[in-house]
Order: sequence, then C-alpha cells, then structure tokens
Amino acid sequence: MSSNASLENPAEIHTETGRPAEAARPKVGFVSLGCPKNLVDSEVMMGILQHGGAALTPDAEDADIIVVNTCSFIDSAKQESVNTILEMAKHKLAAGGKARKLIVAGCLVERYRDDIISNIPEVDAVVGTGELDAILAAAGLTPAGQPADSPFNILTAQQSAIVDHALVSRAPSAVNQHSRPESDGAQLQHEATSRAEGDARESAGRFSRAEWHGAAAALPTYLADEYTPRILSTPRASAYIKIAEGCDHPCTFCIIPQLRGKFRSRRIGSIMAEAQNLIAQGVREITLIGQDTTCYGEDLGLTDGLAQLLEGLAGLEGLRWVRFLYTYPNKVTTRLLEVMAKHDNIAKYLDVPLQHASAPLLKSMKRGGNAEIFLKLIDKARAIVPGIVIRTSFIVGFPGETQADFDILCDFVQAAEIDWLGVFSYSDEEGAKAFGMPSESKVPKRTIESRRRKLMKLQQKISARTKAKWVGRQVDLLVEGESEETELLWEGRTIQHAPEIDGKVFINDFGPHETLVPGTFYRAEITESHDYDLVARIIE
Repeated sequence: MSSNASLENPAEIHTETGRPAEAARPKVGFVSLGCPKNLVDSEVMMGILQHGGAALTPDAEDADIIVVNTCSFIDSAKQESVNTILEMAKHKLAAGGKARKLIVAGCLVERYRDDIISNIPEVDAVVGTGELDAILAAAGLTPAGQPADSPFNILTAQQSAIVDHALVSRAPSAVNQHSRPESDGAQLQHEATSRAEGDARESAGRFSRAEWHGAAAALPTYLADEYTPRILSTPRASAYIKIAEGCDHPCTFCIIPQLRGKFRSRRIGSIMAEAQNLIAQGVREITLIGQDTTCYGEDLGLTDGLAQLLEGLAGLEGLRWVRFLYTYPNKVTTRLLEVMAKHDNIAKYLDVPLQHASAPLLKSMKRGGNAEIFLKLIDKARAIVPGIVIRTSFIVGFPGETQADFDILCDFVQAAEIDWLGVFSYSDEEGAKAFGMPSESKVPKRTIESRRRKLMKLQQKISARTKAKWVGRQVDLLVEGESEETELLWEGRTIQHAPEIDGKVFINDFGPHETLVPGTFYRAEITESHDYDLVARIIE
C-alpha cells in the first residue's frame, strides 16, 4: 500500500522542523499482546513512529495505520495474535473504514513471516523482534533529522501532562524524551557481546531457525538504549526497563531463543540514565525485565551484575520501588539476596520460574534441579530477606510426566507455600526440542487439564492461608484507580504486588480523603483477605 498522500505534499510540511503538519500526520493505533518485554517493544515502536512524524490514537476506527505487536510463546498466544490481526483487518475492509495499512510485528513474525504474508492479504508489512526501526518504512515514513526544537528532551511535569498519545489497547501517560546525539534516535544498535554458554549452544544448534519459513538467517541482535524514543503506555507512576534481550538457556519446551536471539545485556550506565530520565518525568516504580535478569552483565564480564545494577538504582533519589522479574534458580546468588535485604526501595519479591519439581522431568526439560534444591533456595531467600514474597510458575503435562512426577510437584507446592503461583498447561511448540519427543510420551490434553486444575486448587488453599497473614499490616499502597469490577471499590498495589500478574488490593475506605489520586502512594491497613486478593483502608 502506498504511503499516506499527505506526507508527499510539501505544503503540508513544517519548514522549521521538517515534520508533517499536525493535520497531515498519519494516525497510528497499536495493539500490544503478550508479556511486558513485548510491551516495551511496542512503546519503542510508538516512540520511533512519533519521532518520524506520526500521531498516535487509542481508537482503531480513527487510525490510518494499525500495528499489532504479537506473541507466539504458546498455542493460545498464537491464536490470540491471529484473532487480533483478523479483527484489526476489519478496519481496512469495512465500508468507510479509515485504516490504510495493517502492520504485524513481534514474535509471530519471527516464527511465521511467510505464512502471515501469504495467508493474510490484508497485512501490508511485517516487522520482526530484531528490526523495530523498520516500523518507519513499514508505515511509509522516513527517519526524521534531529530538529532544533526536538521533542526528545526531558519534559517538565507541566509539559508532560499535555502529551496526548495512546495505544489502541492501553492509555499511555508519559513519554521517554531522551534523544540520541547526532542521530534520529530510530537506529537501535548494539555492541556485540556474548556469554560462553550462548556461544556453545549456538554451535550446538540451539538457535537454529532453518525450518522456519521466511525466518531471517541472522538472529535478532537489536538492543535499545537510553536514547531510544519510547512512549510509555503504563500508568504514569510506573514503567518497565528492559535490561537485556534474548536467552541462551537450553529449555526444551521453549522457542524464545530462536525468536529473540542470544542473550545480550545493556550497559549499566545506559540503564541508569533511562531510570533517571523516567524519574524526572514522575515515574516512581520501575520494574526491570529480561528473559533471565540473573544473567544480566555476564556477557559484559560482570559478576553479580544484577546485584550491582540494583545497588545503583536503589540510590536514585525519587525512586520509591524497584523490582526485577524472571530469574533463573541456580543464579539467585547470596549477594543478590543481600542487596535486596539492604535497601528498602528494592522489592522483597523474587520471581523465579521453577517449571517443575521432579528431577527426571527437569532433566528432560534441560532445566536441572529438584524439589530439595528448590526448597533450600526458598529457605535461603526467606532467611536472608525477611518477609520476601516468592512467585513461581510450573508446567504440567510436559512429555513423559508421570503421575509420580506430578505427585512430587504437588508435595513440593505444599511444602514451599509459595505466595504467587501460576500453572501452565504444556504447549507442544514446533521448533522446541520437546516437540520431537516420541508421541507415546505426550500426555493427553484431558490429563494435562485435570492436573492443572488440581494444582491450582491446591494452591488456592495455600494462597488463602498466606493472604490471611496480611490482615492487620500497615503498608504503602500505590493507588491505580477505580476497580474494573465495581465503581464502589478502588484498586492499588503494594511493593510486593507486581503489575498485572499478581492479586489485587481493593480499597473500600478512603480514610481522611474524599477521593484518591491515581499514581499516588498512600499509607493503608489491610483489613480483609481472600484467596488471592486483599482489602485495605487508607489511613494516611
């Protein structure tokens, strides 16, 4: 599809900035699916597009260009991605529909590039995980130079308040306004680094995509930095920072290494600069993300890199909360736990996906470990970091899982009394090592779902007990706004509740306040507990 005609009309260009006049700027709507790592990619693409002359709209019906950033981690995610693409395609096909271009980005593109192009003719362009700067060409725009009045400077609070951009599926509240010197800010470059484990696994074929139709021969190598344009889509007080890309682990159930490339870390200075930029805009809660944050810095020659990074971030004035997500069990070091215990603004929160507790099954998963090792890790974390909250996830129905394996997992869950727990049904992903396991080893779907339900029912009772211990505590609460469930309640989170994935804290008593301000911290008392959620009243 040709680019927007108004961009080709010189009369519609501001001579002092070289940018399209406001009325001529194409409107772009975004739908971001999947994990927070994908969300950050969406925010980067929005920033690049805005820098290149586009405007953003939360309304798909008002968009000239629609971008769907997809997930393809498991079957249900792939199906959601395809359904969303087809739904957005209707805006091109409908009578009077405004949309002229439909762009598909993200993990689904890495896995099914040719299939998307050949089977969904409404799609005009695709953008993989390692080519985010290609979003400009896909949208029919070209990189803009750095004008004298560039918007990519830190905005004052008053200026920031008037920024009005949005995702189709989320409402952004701030813009990361740092600009790259002598650059248009759209080129995402990375100095090549690697871990010895990653090099060895690459030689062994871990990252092979030879059987994927249309997959680029070269693995993604992109890594954003503090100069990368980015528009936040999270509530104003909160933001994610992606500290690394890719993954080197050999897990046999997972294709993320093929989708995202080898593990690569950002420099500490780059992360610190982005954090300071966000704090200057009013962000008070930062969540560090990466496929494995505990590998952070190994490719840069750092030892305990995550602990070093957290020490630096904890000292930033204005940062109330910082947490990190997705750790690998055998890389949770004593130093890391000690740093968590040392600083009040580092969340006493450990997200460590264990995947299972049966040693034979973990060996088959290429994960390692067993129930005894994991219990020792949890005991160590609780001893060094008093009050720490543990989050984990498990896969049930992995090929070869016997009833005895599942019983070991259930016994472990009872013994560990984990605070937050998720259970995934095994998804047979073509391209993952486990996909090629003998068919007789595959667990029937009915059995998988039965085991998932049983484990979640078991966890429900444990969660109810652990949540009851919260009653009577006084906590700092980050208020997020009116509850989606009822206008009679508001919602908030403590430092031990990660955004979007953990239970909720409902507020039914505003205390001395007539109303509350979203994005503000209040002192509260927990008054009730339920299976997964808490109820609080504001006291200050």
